[in-house]
Amino acid sequence: MTASLVTPGSIIGQEGQHTTGEGTTLHDGNIIATVIGNVNVNDGVISVGASKAIVEPKVGDTVICEIVKLNEKNGEAMIRVVEGQQGSIQPQHLYGQFYVTGLVDRFMHQTSDALRRRDVCRALVKEVSPVVRLDFRERNDCGVLHAICPSCGDTFTLHQDGDWNMLCQTCGAQSYRALADNYGAGWAELEQGASALNNAGKRWGAEAEAMFARGPAGRATFIAADVREDGRERTYFRFEGMGGGRGGRQKAAPGTRLFVGGLPREVGTDQLRELFASHGEMTDCIVLVDDAGVNRGFGFVTYANKTMAEAAVAALDGHKINGRRIGVRDADSDDKKKKKGGRRDPEGLKLYIGNLPFSATKEQLTTMVAAHATVNEIVMATDPAGKSKGFGFAFIKDMDKGEAVVKALNGTEMEGRKIKVDIAKAKGGKGGKGNRGDDKGGKSARELQAIREEAEGGKKRKRRSRPKKD
Repeated sequence: MTASLVTPGSIIGQEGQHTTGEGTTLHDGNIIATVIGNVNVNDGVISVGASKAIVEPKVGDTVICEIVKLNEKNGEAMIRVVEGQQGSIQPQHLYGQFYVTGLVDRFMHQTSDALRRRDVCRALVKEVSPVVRLDFRERNDCGVLHAICPSCGDTFTLHQDGDWNMLCQTCGAQSYRALADNYGAGWAELEQGASALNNAGKRWGAEAEAMFARGPAGRATFIAADVREDGRERTYFRFEGMGGGRGGRQKAAPGTRLFVGGLPREVGTDQLRELFASHGEMTDCIVLVDDAGVNRGFGFVTYANKTMAEAAVAALDGHKINGRRIGVRDADSDDKKKKKGGRRDPEGLKLYIGNLPFSATKEQLTTMVAAHATVNEIVMATDPAGKSKGFGFAFIKDMDKGEAVVKALNGTEMEGRKIKVDIAKAKGGKGGKGNRGDDKGGKSARELQAIREEAEGGKKRKRRSRPKKD
């Protein structure tokens, strides 16, 4: 058979036709090459002569490796060369594992305190099956041979300074490594091998113990400033509507951030931006949506300055979109939310007046209540279209006349309807006499819900989430 070059995995024969030889294996009736090389058939035996010798590390060998993975108490290194042997290392021997106790002859809290990723090391092979086990501690010629500074990338030089035995000449960073004798081929620079700088058997000083006590934060690597830094202000990309800093929304100047409520469900961020764009430069604009992506009925607009925001409020508060009247106000103003988000009521004792005819006016209620007490203000509850909801509130100056007004007006008729009058329920507490009984003052569920909505600033109750369909 003519010799031909094959790669691992190539089918070079069938079971029964030949007998497997060196560099081959049998799988599902096929003879497969396991190395790169030339195929040879001799006396019925098919083999692959490797173009490069295969090297298998043995217990007691030394290897040159690169640190590729560090856990708290163990790590992994890629074996590059088995010293004294030339050839390729098979995949099952390509990586060696080690423990923190096998790094250096002193107590180490973590593997990263004596090694770092990309360090080049010499190690002693302790086991080869089921995995390769490496040791850096047993011999002085084992340990780190080359290390770079994690902060700036320059090569560390040998320098003893208390707990530290490495120094970066570029950025001044200090560190500790479990050094091999000929670190950086530095035999000529030291009277003895570099392993003497490992301080074997010594306790850590106060400086190192203070760093270890801080945990991961103390071991963190801070990248040195780029030498190409020219002093220009840095700008960072930010998705619209996303917060700045530590996960929160970017802080807007007082008076520049507006709350927009009463939005129709079909209105999105683009439509809201288009509506408000004519009043000034916006720095942020978003319509809030639920988990299903449905408009929640409100959003926020932030302008570059307060004057623009005030112009938008004046022009768009009460503006109709698809038949719905929107509300626009300062999102951070105390006028609407007091300290915790509630509506600020006019001064005086608040009376509830319900079961009103829809044609009732503020003037009628003012005249009716003024006959028994001094009226500060009358508030009629209306829907987004401005139509009466059939109830309202009277605020009277005489705080001690509330019971008398209720007694005089509750049950009286207005345009054929018996109206209900009571001292309004305080927010988060109990109301007047009509709220003390189990009948809740005789109010219907609709009236109680309306009172709650008014107390919450006219906002609708949160929609109950529906399960998503598969």
